[in-house]
Amino acid sequence: MYENQNRTTEQALSYPMIRFYPAKSRFDWRGLFYKSGIVVSGALLLFLIILLKSKTTSDFDLEPFLFSYAIIVTTFELSRVISAMLYEKSFESLTQEFRDTPGGEPYEPKIAFVIPCMNEERDIADAIIQCHQLDYPREKMEVIVVNDGSTDRTQLVLEELKKFYPGIKIISWENQGKRWGMAAGFKVSDAEIIIQLDSDSHVDPKTFRNLLDPFRNPQVGAVCAHGEPRNADENFVTRMQTAYYFMSFRILKAAESTYDAVFCCSGCCSAYRKSAVMPVIYHWLAETFLGKPVTWGDDRALTSWLIRTDWKTVYAKDALAYTVVPDTFKKLMKQQLRWKKSWIVNFFLTGKFIWKKQPFVSSFYYFPLIFISLMTPVMTFDALFWQPFVKGVFPIYHILGILMLTGIIALYYRYVDRKNKYWIYLFPWALVNLFVLSFVLVYAAFKIQDRGWGTR
Repeated sequence: MYENQNRTTEQALSYPMIRFYPAKSRFDWRGLFYKSGIVVSGALLLFLIILLKSKTTSDFDLEPFLFSYAIIVTTFELSRVISAMLYEKSFESLTQEFRDTPGGEPYEPKIAFVIPCMNEERDIADAIIQCHQLDYPREKMEVIVVNDGSTDRTQLVLEELKKFYPGIKIISWENQGKRWGMAAGFKVSDAEIIIQLDSDSHVDPKTFRNLLDPFRNPQVGAVCAHGEPRNADENFVTRMQTAYYFMSFRILKAAESTYDAVFCCSGCCSAYRKSAVMPVIYHWLAETFLGKPVTWGDDRALTSWLIRTDWKTVYAKDALAYTVVPDTFKKLMKQQLRWKKSWIVNFFLTGKFIWKKQPFVSSFYYFPLIFISLMTPVMTFDALFWQPFVKGVFPIYHILGILMLTGIIALYYRYVDRKNKYWIYLFPWALVNLFVLSFVLVYAAFKIQDRGWGTR
């Protein structure tokens, strides 16, 4: 857990390249009808949702902006669900010509797990042990752990583990930050694919190869695994986050992956082509914002640099990674504050180039998302405080509109994974997001110059 990460850049690094996925045969008519039902349901509900949300105002003529905002938000969210429906077709076409030929050699590039850690004595052992459970040639795999100035017993745990796994590379230094820990792994490894792994996360050995398969396509620079909380059933807070994680990956990242532009390859587990990262690693390490080094959003920033240099970044739904999510509301708020800060910084950095590199995505996805995210605290304040206390209009229709929109997302959630029992927690998460998290972005903007990492 990183607390103090101030570091100036020193020198550039540089370096080599390489090149996916089984097809489905029968047409899924049932899936087509189900998806069509979702789209039709969404279209039918769209007008009702707009009416409900606009009823928050006492008179449309007095509040046309809120009405327009309702239309934009509802249409945008529905478009993300539709884009997510196209994900599998897009993923298949991305890799179609690079599939294995019958009897051909399996795709087994040299890989390296890079695990930066600080004060992770409880979880680091599991992350390392799970790496060694993979069905993968040992001569083509290495594990690099960067102990970033831990003050607990992390170093002792690592030394003990090295007795059982002599091949582990351990880098120990004074606290320099996660970004420098990640960069150290890229620098010392000669692997073709670098898998960045959070110290409280691990990959699923059974699905690991699905993380590598997209790299058969030489245009793919990074692949994001599907993250799931391993402490999902701990309490109500973790169950809500489990629902959010599924939505975030299987719907939101899937929608971005449809256009080969996942904007943040998750820190819990993502793989990078080393030859894609090395030319930009100095720029990534040197990032500053308002005159200070950026100490959070490392994964989001690195993903942006790959998009900037014309690499495809995709999401692999069948590559599973498990992580630990905050188990108290206080820890959740600290995490969300850190994420919002990283989002603000990356908005400015990515906004400089995305309109040139991805005109369609920037026009219909990225900038609309930015607009909605920036306006949400304003419109939420208007609906929850200004309208009730100044005009005497209770925000019941605004809240109902949000819950109905959540219902459309939950419907697709259920279609994607009918065995997943956490979908119902999308609704309380939507309310927490409305009443609390929507305002965290404002607080993050005020605290943007506080570069401390915070804790989970």
